[in-house]
Amino acid sequence: MVSSDQRRRQLAREKFERQQQRREEARRRTRRLTVVIASALAVVAVVVAGAYVSVGNDDGGKDTKDAKDTAASATPSPSPSETGSAAPEPAMKIDKTASYSMSLKTSQGGIAFTMDAAKTPHTTNSFKALADKGYFDGTKCHRLTTEGIFVLQCGDPKGDGTGGPGYTIPDENLTALGKAGKDGTVTFPAGTVAMANTGQPSTGGSQFFLVYKDTKLPPTYTPFGTLDEAGLKTVKKVAAAGVTGGTGDGAPKKTVTVEKAAVDKV
Repeated sequence: MVSSDQRRRQLAREKFERQQQRREEARRRTRRLTVVIASALAVVAVVVAGAYVSVGNDDGGKDTKDAKDTAASATPSPSPSETGSAAPEPAMKIDKTASYSMSLKTSQGGIAFTMDAAKTPHTTNSFKALADKGYFDGTKCHRLTTEGIFVLQCGDPKGDGTGGPGYTIPDENLTALGKAGKDGTVTFPAGTVAMANTGQPSTGGSQFFLVYKDTKLPPTYTPFGTLDEAGLKTVKKVAAAGVTGGTGDGAPKKTVTVEKAAVDKV
């Protein structure tokens, strides 16, 4: 028999996954609209150019599912991929044998966590590249959950759960937390830092979540960092203040703005 607490956690997980799926659906709608607009502009450009000179079509030799679905394979440049990645991830520049520390100076206090490059090289390298160019500076941790799952989500430049760096990175280290139980979940211990995604494989970008209390989730989120004691204390303080509107999932009452982010080799 399923207890009320287990049921509550299950509902929270399902809500979390639905929101991730809605985020991906919104991104797909945006991509389709972009493809349609690009196709219309391409048609106009061809008509105008035809009055002066005949040119060949160059779509880069890359067709995508979205482009085919909208009969727009003749766009002037390659369409975004199915995952929404329109650019390659940063070139690998980190030391894959080292550990790195990411420090966030926030409006609620310092938050720092270590990253093991040997286990999550793509994730660590991406965060190093983004932090070095000030990508996270001025962003807000836009989402707090206090029922069923217990995380603070950050890293979105748009602040609404749909933003990203324009590329995606592969999933990594998915077996680190053990084998999924009968409910399809594993425990993400308090202090874990993991990548958010769209619900599809290898769709991580810049958004990540900080676990402040043991949380059960499917093992589909890359665990790549561990909060230090002070950082976990800061996140718990934010969580204790609750969510705007009194719900268990939304913007934190204590606004968390990242003033400065840095990644350094330990």
